[in-house]
Amino acid sequence: MKHIFKAGKNPERPVLLLLHGTGGTENDLLTLAAHIDAEASVLSVRGNVSENGMPRFFKRLSEGVFDMEDLKLRTEELHQFIADSAEQYGFDRSNVVAVGYSNGANIAANLLFTYGGALKAAILHHPMVPDRDAAIPALNGTPVFIAAGSNDPICPAQESEDLKKMLAAAGGEVELHWEAQGHQLTMPEVEAAKVWYSKI
Repeated sequence: MKHIFKAGKNPERPVLLLLHGTGGTENDLLTLAAHIDAEASVLSVRGNVSENGMPRFFKRLSEGVFDMEDLKLRTEELHQFIADSAEQYGFDRSNVVAVGYSNGANIAANLLFTYGGALKAAILHHPMVPDRDAAIPALNGTPVFIAAGSNDPICPAQESEDLKKMLAAAGGEVELHWEAQGHQLTMPEVEAAKVWYSKI
């Protein structure tokens, strides 16, 4: 997968796995990562799917309707890529924190839905429930931060509430943060994510 790896100043800090939104690239969230943890290593990945020339992490059938077969395949691919990258770059596979926005947040959520121990923690900006039929593995207190917009036309409020309930039911420690905004990634929610991250 096309990506950027930047070794951090402090190898004890988590590796931030950056997952962009539809039409984004591996460069999109680098500034955000530096704001959240200036000392962390960064593994920023570009989605392998193209939708009308726009990179994505998995296919969709229409707005808000996921191609479930492709979601499964691409989640497996990303999971393996993280393991391969840990070997290649010499970082601790168990110390990876996902930071995803929109489509990137959805595949990060699906990593949690699919694999026990896939992520140490996750920051999900404007995610949806990736798979309502998933048998979610035990999350054993995995910290998850969800940022949602109360006026988000792409990700209805109920999606965020449902995702929180499903992750919490599997044992995740979930914080749901609301902004009176739409689907855009805002500085106040990034600041809230930074405060949350500093406590995990």
